[in-house]
Amino acid sequence: MPLHAQYLTRNKHKNGKIKKTSNRSPVTMADRPVPVVEKRLMDVKLGELGTWLGGRDFTPNGIIQAIRRGHDRYYNKYINVKKGGIGGVAMLLAGYVAISYLWEYDHIKHDRWRKYH
Repeated sequence: MPLHAQYLTRNKHKNGKIKKTSNRSPVTMADRPVPVVEKRLMDVKLGELGTWLGGRDFTPNGIIQAIRRGHDRYYNKYINVKKGGIGGVAMLLAGYVAISYLWEYDHIKHDRWRKYH
């Protein structure tokens, strides 16, 4: 039996008419405001950025925990998957090449403009 047919038979009224029901309850968890400090960076508005940054933990232990969480998220999203490909490792290598280029840019630029005659 298709899912919509199960829904209709489950919600039939005594006289055979289908009663309209809502899946949302009047008060849900989403209706409560979330403090700015507990929001993710992508959910923070530009005006709330200062408050959000003020609530971050910038101690050495907090920075290490943030790096560990970022590593765990990256590993679980790109590396530790059932049908993985070269994408996650290629992204890591591309990032390494870009950062290495930025670190050595001043030296590369200096060599480029040097005259050898």
